[in-house]
Amino acid sequence: MATKGEMFSGLTVALITPFRNGQVDYDGLRKLVDWHVAEGTDCLAPCGTTGESPTLDHEEHEKVVGVVCEQARGRIKVMAGTGSNSTREAIRLTKSAKKAGANGALMVGPYYNKPTQDGYYKHFAAVADAVDLPIVLYNIPGRTGSNILPETIAKLAKLPQIVAVKEATGSMDQASSIAALCDITLLSGDDSLTLPLLSIGGRGVVSVVGNIVPRDMKAMLAAWDAGKLQDAIQWHYKLFSLCRDMLGIATNPIPIKTAMKMLGRDTGELRLPMCAMDAALDAKLRGTLSAYGLL
Repeated sequence: MATKGEMFSGLTVALITPFRNGQVDYDGLRKLVDWHVAEGTDCLAPCGTTGESPTLDHEEHEKVVGVVCEQARGRIKVMAGTGSNSTREAIRLTKSAKKAGANGALMVGPYYNKPTQDGYYKHFAAVADAVDLPIVLYNIPGRTGSNILPETIAKLAKLPQIVAVKEATGSMDQASSIAALCDITLLSGDDSLTLPLLSIGGRGVVSVVGNIVPRDMKAMLAAWDAGKLQDAIQWHYKLFSLCRDMLGIATNPIPIKTAMKMLGRDTGELRLPMCAMDAALDAKLRGTLSAYGLL
């Protein structure tokens, strides 16, 4: 049965924001978009957690989304990060993303101010009412400080603009509850939980590790879709250590940017308060990349 928001099924990559000497490297960003088009990535999500959106100023945020949309030129979908803990700001960012040509908006739950469930509903409903753009909810309580409950997500799913949820609670019970309550498209927000999520009705992933191995993530998704369960399981275990390191050894996006630097794909530059890993963690990550066959 088709789910609401099927346009965002498959592999969305939570795109890094490349920096060079403290500034956004827009040339590097364009090259990343072209690379993902060539690799077969289905969709790009700029200005999310992995894109260090909390450290981008408003002008940079809008320009990063604009450059990604411009470079995509319809060759790859764009799910622009437009979340904020201010509803007015979320509306402004979402309007800007629509104007830039984004296919949808990835909208994190308001962080720090911890709204009630009614507040969550009214926040997302206000954005949906103000901007005619498909919205993907992004629920990550570990970052925001509170959980958007399945019942609230099901209520929001009745709004035509709200089409999918990036489920990053780490709870299969929560994901199962959402899938049981409504037909919203369920996307994994944790690379290592993608296959388990597919088994309960998930339709794809918003991936960090896809910044370096998008073809492998696509292969796992394709194996599942083709009913080749053992192949999908093999891909899951091959990817597992890499996925674990990207989200486990230091705060995202520190490991993925470090990995991309090791692979010659990025400067690895971060913005404070994100900072480089110590030598021991660098060595651990290098070992994982080597074991995977990337180094």
